Amino acid sequence: MPAARESLLDAAYTALAHRPWSTVRMVDVAAVAGVSRQTLYNEFGSKEGLARALVRREADGYLAGVERALAAHADARERLVATAEWTTSAARGNALVRAMLTGCWSERLPSPTLSAVPSSSAVPAQRRADGPLPSPADFVALVRDRAVAALSGPGAMRADVGELAGACELVVRLSLSCVAAPPGEGGVTELVRGALPRQWR
Repeated sequence: MPAARESLLDAAYTALAHRPWSTVRMVDVAAVAGVSRQTLYNEFGSKEGLARALVRREADGYLAGVERALAAHADARERLVATAEWTTSAARGNALVRAMLTGCWSERLPSPTLSAVPSSSAVPAQRRADGPLPSPADFVALVRDRAVAALSGPGAMRADVGELAGACELVVRLSLSCVAAPPGEGGVTELVRGALPRQWR
């Protein structure tokens, strides 16, 4: 990703941390990133294009964290616990991730449409974010499928794929419930460990 694009996304994310998206001005984002406003428009096409690219970047960052969590342990149960812990901490620390995972977009946040948007922009397609953005249900499926792939790979536990997929989806949905209603003592770790099938404990 070009350095100017990353700088612009960083500037937009920082601006969003301090004020509602509706009051974020493109000229201010460009100035903080140290580029011209025309460069910003060349890169994203519009404020909506910037919002979509920002949401896409945060979604990709969350999913990269899922991959790291799944690779952090050899034990299947601990991989799923790490994934649940990552989900709750990422949502707690990033309002965009929380909105993407729960579907609850506050008035402070950009709320781009999740479906693909047609564009007549001159911005090259590889720099636009016109494709569909993941919904909460998409995230459940994406994380579940990544967990199943990680846990059923070479040297992984031998479990019925359907049972494995069910357990992975249970963990994803349990961690999302912890995003919406944070758990008490023991947190998501104890909830996930208690919810996993007996042979995983």
